Amino acid sequence: MAEVKAYAPGSFCWMELATTNQATAKQFYSTLFNWNPNDQPMGPDQSYTMLEIGGKSVGALYGLDKAQLALGIPSHWNAYVSVSNVDESTKLAETLGATTILAPFDVMGVGRMSIIKDPTGAQLCLWQAIEHQGAQLIDDPHAFCWYELNTNDPDRAVDFYTKLFGWTTGGSPEYVELKQGDRTFGGIMKIKAEWGTVPPHWLSYIHAPNVEETTNKAKTLGANVVVPPMEIPNTGKFSVIADPQGAIFALYQPKTVTA
Repeated sequence: MAEVKAYAPGSFCWMELATTNQATAKQFYSTLFNWNPNDQPMGPDQSYTMLEIGGKSVGALYGLDKAQLALGIPSHWNAYVSVSNVDESTKLAETLGATTILAPFDVMGVGRMSIIKDPTGAQLCLWQAIEHQGAQLIDDPHAFCWYELNTNDPDRAVDFYTKLFGWTTGGSPEYVELKQGDRTFGGIMKIKAEWGTVPPHWLSYIHAPNVEETTNKAKTLGANVVVPPMEIPNTGKFSVIADPQGAIFALYQPKTVTA
């Protein structure tokens, strides 16, 4: 079990679904991944649903409010990166070409956050932990395990993120691998013309022991398959799913290493 109690600055630490239908989303994800939804009061007639495996959090979801729905904000997954000082990191992001979507603010005493849009147009949340460090489980089956930036300008993105978080890179020009210390945790790739009008975005992957089975199960639960199960040579398999409300996530099945 890959249990985490604290995150080093520059680590992806939390995934959060903002959805147009909280009840339906809870049913979908709890059935698909055996996540246990644990509702926490967030205000009048509102709750923040912690998503847990064996009492350990893997992420959360909440319902978009009336104002957000009126603006046409779609269902989407928010990715959070841990920072030691969110105010300083937000200012640094701005000097590096980012736009601040939400300025730093306190979150009910559990942390402090901001939302930025990187110079290539992808949105990301910055998180300064106080009481809430982030996901307690990562990399395990049905936990988040990989983070991928799809962008029209990989070179600009690499320059931005390496300066903002101190990440290092490897891999190839076609798929730049992202590293923090010795750990490779994600990648950057260029949006392809055949994808159509896909905006720059961070795509998060959930560890699936069997991608084909989980993809088929998602379909029976009302999801749409954006990319069917595909082999990544010498690495594993993946697929990309849109949940019943349209939020996009990916599945990843690591290649089994045999002696």
